[in-house]
Amino acid sequence: MNLEGLTIDFEKLIYTLIAFGIIFIIRKTTIKLIRKFAKKLELFQVRTSLIVQYVNILSFFIFLICLLFIWSINFQDLGLFLSSIFAVIGIAFFAQWSILSNITSGIIMFFTFPYKIGDFIKIHEGDHPLCGRIEEIRAFHVVIKTLEEEIITFPNSLLLQKGVSILNEENIEKLGKMKTEKNEE
Repeated sequence: MNLEGLTIDFEKLIYTLIAFGIIFIIRKTTIKLIRKFAKKLELFQVRTSLIVQYVNILSFFIFLICLLFIWSINFQDLGLFLSSIFAVIGIAFFAQWSILSNITSGIIMFFTFPYKIGDFIKIHEGDHPLCGRIEEIRAFHVVIKTLEEEIITFPNSLLLQKGVSILNEENIEKLGKMKTEKNEE
């Protein structure tokens, strides 16, 4: 079809709609499974929303790649452009490697983390273990509130590397008494 210089390739348009439909269905199904998984494990909505946001971003990039193939973009020019972009992004990620590892750790923690918001944990950090209640689990860090009411942010990547214990009420009371006795001395 040609309307005053505008050429529409119906075959490519149909392929685009099919790709959009398939990615949309896969995205919806994945999000539904994530929400079901989160509900089963009684995870908080904030954590679930964060993972859903990652799925949305990934779906967008997959659709963008599909569009590039469907509409036959000149891959030599695109390759030069993308290699330049990836070089800049690669340098930025290398400079911010800890941010990338914390995001990856956050995703891993969503699916395999045995602790949830409200649990009282002890992080075995050498001679000075960190004890507190998990207040929030974010993309980059976990927010922990100690017995002294301190708010501590602990990087996700370090949390996966350290030994962590979930404390029961009896252990929490013992810790509280030990802190009180230590402060009285």
